[in-house]
Amino acid sequence: MSKASSLTCLPSSSPSPPSPCFSLTPASRNGHFVKFLSAAFYALSSFLIIVVNKTVLTNYRFPSYMFLGIGQMAFTIIILYLAKICKAVTFQDFDRNLPRKIFPLPLLYVGNHVTGLGGTKKLSLPMFTVLRKFSILLTMIMESKILRKAFSPQLVFSVLAILFGAVIAASSDLAFDAEGYAFVLLNDVFTAASGVYTKKKLGVEGLGKYGVLFYNAFIIIIPTILASAFTGDLEKAVAFEGWLSLSFVLYFLMSCVMGFILMYSIILCSYYNSALTTTVIGAIKNVAVAYIGMFIGGDYLFSWPNFVGLNICISGGLLYSYLTFNTRKSPSSRAVNQEETKLGAPVVGDDLARAKAEIQ
Repeated sequence: MSKASSLTCLPSSSPSPPSPCFSLTPASRNGHFVKFLSAAFYALSSFLIIVVNKTVLTNYRFPSYMFLGIGQMAFTIIILYLAKICKAVTFQDFDRNLPRKIFPLPLLYVGNHVTGLGGTKKLSLPMFTVLRKFSILLTMIMESKILRKAFSPQLVFSVLAILFGAVIAASSDLAFDAEGYAFVLLNDVFTAASGVYTKKKLGVEGLGKYGVLFYNAFIIIIPTILASAFTGDLEKAVAFEGWLSLSFVLYFLMSCVMGFILMYSIILCSYYNSALTTTVIGAIKNVAVAYIGMFIGGDYLFSWPNFVGLNICISGGLLYSYLTFNTRKSPSSRAVNQEETKLGAPVVGDDLARAKAEIQ
């Protein structure tokens, strides 16, 4: 029997009292604080996993970013399955129609993992985070085309400012790596498509938040292992000498756990905010990544255009944050959301009581 995904710290569609994990609801007067808190949790998780992955792939010279992605998928399956057994999480059981219902999310999921880890290995931390900002524009375009959302001129301007800064910073990259740039730009496409289609599937198909996470990993992990073995990537990972180092094993396991935590934080942030806001929050956290990357990792080459471009990106991200968390929706935005509700598309915005009914 299929059940909607739920977790005790998320609001439920039932009239039962709020869970102790989150006593606040989106409709309460503290709704803006909850939205900000979920965004901050995602920003912190996104920052930490980049630092941990960078340590595993660069500092320890682990040869297989694909194997690291497999480890993150495996931990996602194990954690969610144990949580389901303990009845902390519920999601629908597997049936033969599920692959059709969830497609193309598994392909986008593995593409996002592989290209993201590949870009982390090939580029310096600051340049990786700069190029990742192009996912914002792609998310905005996909939301407007697929979810038929409208954006204010101020929000569009803030996104263009982020992209303008990214172009300036990337144009002066003294450590240009064509393969690394290709990985990150592909990662932008997969990130945008994954965010928008996850929102669409949650609203239309009724798969549930954690069912989407579980079955994405469950469906794609075996083909990914086979692809890793076919390319010789798996053999390199198994033969890696660092497995004898306790510190490396701890960092590897930390990366696997962080892979699940990151996906969980994305679910929370997307639940309380929009797919575009979730993507922009991923860019805002680059404030810390960009500057800390100048002092750790040892692979950042300073130049004034790069430094100025980073600051323009940051300014655009902060402007977007201000507009998003401090501006009420206009009547036209409400009309767009009402039309989405009629069409069965996911609703994103301040009316989260209505959005919860769509998602769950």
